[in-house]
This record gives sequence, C-alpha cells and structure tokens, in this order.
Amino acid sequence: MKIGLIGLGIMGKPMAKNMLKAGYDLTVSDLNKANVDEVVAAGAKAASNKEIGETCDVVMTMLPNSPHVKSVMLGENGVASFMKPGSVFIDMSSINPVASKEIAAALAEKNIEMLDAPVSGGEPKAIDGTLSFMVGGKQEVFDAHKAILETMGASVVRCGDVGAGNTTKLANQIIVACNIQALAEALTLAQKAGVDPQLVFEAIKGGLAGSTVMNAKAPMMIAGNDKPGFKIDLHIKDLNNALDCAHSVGAPVPMTAEVQEILQWMHNHEGGQKDHSAIAQYYEYLTGIQIGR
Repeated sequence: MKIGLIGLGIMGKPMAKNMLKAGYDLTVSDLNKANVDEVVAAGAKAASNKEIGETCDVVMTMLPNSPHVKSVMLGENGVASFMKPGSVFIDMSSINPVASKEIAAALAEKNIEMLDAPVSGGEPKAIDGTLSFMVGGKQEVFDAHKAILETMGASVVRCGDVGAGNTTKLANQIIVACNIQALAEALTLAQKAGVDPQLVFEAIKGGLAGSTVMNAKAPMMIAGNDKPGFKIDLHIKDLNNALDCAHSVGAPVPMTAEVQEILQWMHNHEGGQKDHSAIAQYYEYLTGIQIGR
C-alpha cells in the first residue's frame, strides 16, 4: 500500500515519521522544503501533490483549515483530479464538518472514499505516537485503514459517517479550551491568595479536577513556558468552526464564545503563535502577577 501525506507542520512531520517506523511506503509533500528533507532523511520519498495523487493508494492531509484542504484536494489541479477510482482520502486536519461532507461528496463522484480523522494530543503525542483519532466514514473503509492510524495514535475511534470525526474534534476543542481557561483562573486565584500554584497543582491533580489538560498545561503556566505544542491561532480556528457548527445546528455554546474572546485578545496582543496555555497571560495582564513566579 502506497501512502501520500501532504502537510508536514508541527503535527504532520512527527506523524509521518511514525508511519515510516511502522514500515509504510510513504511519499510526502509540503511547502516547507526543510521539513520535507527531514522526513525524506527518515525514509520517505518526496513528490509533488500531482504525483502523490497519481501514485498513491491512500492520500492523507494534515493541513491548517478547511480552505487549505479544499484547495489541495479540489482546487485547480487538485489532488483529487489525479487520484485513481477506488483510492482513499484520509483528512487528518481539524476542519469544519460541513467542509468534510462537501469534500466527501465531490470525491464520491470520482469513486474515491473518504475518512475525516482529526487528532487530539498536540505535538508531544504526535511525536510519541499516542494521539487520539476521531474518525468519520464508512465502517468498511475505517476497518481497512485503521491500522495506518494506529501507527500514530493510541486511540482510534469511529464516531459515525463522514463529518462525525470533525464534529467530535470540535467537542474536544471546546472541552480543552474551557479546561485551560479554568486552570488559568484557578492558578491565578491561588497566587493572589498567597498559595503556591505548584502545590495547588500537586494537591488537586489526582482528584476530580485532575485531567490530561491540567497535567500538560499547569507546569507550562507555572514555568512561563509558552513554546507552542498547539498554537493559540489554531485553537481560534477550531473554536470558530465550533461556533459556526453550533449556530447552524442551534446548540448553545456560551462558554466557547467566552474563551474564544480571550484567545482572540491574545492573538491581538502578539500571542497567536504561543501555546494555548498562554491563556494564563491574559490573567497575568489583568492582575499584574505571574503565575508561579
């Protein structure tokens, strides 16, 4: 089975390396030549998007947002125009589920199946191959390609038909964002009340408030580390998709709207490329204190 991967950013590059470690025949493409060269050095082949479409049985993308996936797949000289009938497209990008369904419908006319398979876990889990995949698509297509995703993830769950994967990812991103905001508020409260945020974290992480989000982001907030594992601008994109989806189906999402405003404030104050744990800096701006320091 020949696999093509388009998109070798923070997430795509380590994901590609994990597929190579599992022994897959992988061809890659990205606008960043240095990233391509790095993955080629790990055992991949480099090719144009056109060549990937012509030669690969499975085409995968890991791109920033809906317009990028649509352009790569369905735009002028898009990859879909070169793919063989019976081939499969797996989009691991986090995009609007409406866009996933539109892409799937266009591919179906060419007898090309699709899975939308966004991930959660950020760069650390992309590196160690323990991402969580939320997948939408036909059961038989999922069953036939689950093993590929398992080279990159510790959890691979089919959530329904095409679009269900990205709907699940939106739910995930709401929960993550609201957890990070709550964590920043709680540690700010501790600091203002004269209690060491590190000790607060250690005391509560094993209880009901404990979470994967807390374990990953509290140490970053306390250390003032905003190196991006998942950038604020990308979370803004995800929450914009969540809000659009919620508005279209009539779901109330007031907490999502609130945390989106904080993320947008960070973007407007040169924080868009920082890790989403840098939400804490919004509270530091309001209070004049730095968590843990």
